[in-house]
Amino acid sequence: MTQKVSISTIATCLTAASAIPAAAELRYNNNSGGYVELYGQFNPVIVSVDDGDETETRLLDNDLSNSRVGLFLMQPYGSNEFTFRFESGLGLPSTGSANQDGTNADGWNREDIRHVDFALKGGFGKFSAGQGSMASDGAAESDLSYVGTALYSFTNDENGAFFFREADGMLSGITVGDTSDNFDGSRRGRIRYDTPDFNGFSAAIAYGQNILSSSDDDDYYDVSVSYGNTLSNGVEIAASLAYAVRDYDSRSGERKDTIGSASVLLPSGFSVTAALGTRDDTSSGASDPNYWYAKLAYEDDWVSWGKTGIGIDYFDGSDFSIDGSSTKAWGIAVVQRIDSINTDAYLKYRNHDFDDTTSFDDNEAWVLGARWKF
Repeated sequence: MTQKVSISTIATCLTAASAIPAAAELRYNNNSGGYVELYGQFNPVIVSVDDGDETETRLLDNDLSNSRVGLFLMQPYGSNEFTFRFESGLGLPSTGSANQDGTNADGWNREDIRHVDFALKGGFGKFSAGQGSMASDGAAESDLSYVGTALYSFTNDENGAFFFREADGMLSGITVGDTSDNFDGSRRGRIRYDTPDFNGFSAAIAYGQNILSSSDDDDYYDVSVSYGNTLSNGVEIAASLAYAVRDYDSRSGERKDTIGSASVLLPSGFSVTAALGTRDDTSSGASDPNYWYAKLAYEDDWVSWGKTGIGIDYFDGSDFSIDGSSTKAWGIAVVQRIDSINTDAYLKYRNHDFDDTTSFDDNEAWVLGARWKF
């Protein structure tokens, strides 16, 4: 059933958001230089998806950066730092679970746990253990643009579970999420080592398993190299390159991903961001997709509330879902910072075009949301 969201509902949501006070930092410092901090965010969105025949409009939680709560502890240990992070999504009905058949509102489950992560950091680098980021997590998403809050290299957060509609009006079995991906690394139960920073360069290596899923016994391991720096002329640079392997347990073969991204932010406010990736999957029947992504953005302090960012991006992929297929996606977004309530409000349009041996209608999405952090 198509759900309608009225203009008055939108106005009510935005009015409520504007009434939220800026949260004080929820942090307790002890007498030995350590601290415990409670943090979190809410990221509701109104999403309207047009599959070429029907339009579905819903109020959901944004999978791009889902609503969550967390606890972070830091304690000095000699010249080193011991840290612990617990973080979990709230299990709200999300953009990743909504399609033409409805919204999966099963609530919280253990796969919503993002971090249960212990780490020791010092001059030797950083050792981590527990549920947390693999070395390749973020390698496809180096992004210095402010509009990256809503517009980045993973292009199907808002409508990934929606099915493409065929030219005859029938829904296909292919979702938007099947036809595009940036191959970015995941969070796993893992052990990881990060090197110290050397003039902006650092490297990481990790091995892990999906301990939150009883149906995934595969082994994951990866390595990455990153660079970040601000040059003397004020130009900011961020880049990352990673290689990740998924060794299948239940079937023969393995999946190998090579991904990279880079972003440059100029003092003028203009930025350029790019990403690319290839996948080699040796399991039976799997395709070997690849993609490239580019974004041009600009940011400035146009209003007294806070910074404004605008941007336009483009994604070009091949062999997703099936060999010989073609994926095109483009989007445009504006993000407005509201400093007084620690909130980023955003409006985005995204268009997905997928072709294989069958003709499909374009899938279009409008997203209006606000991310409030505390």
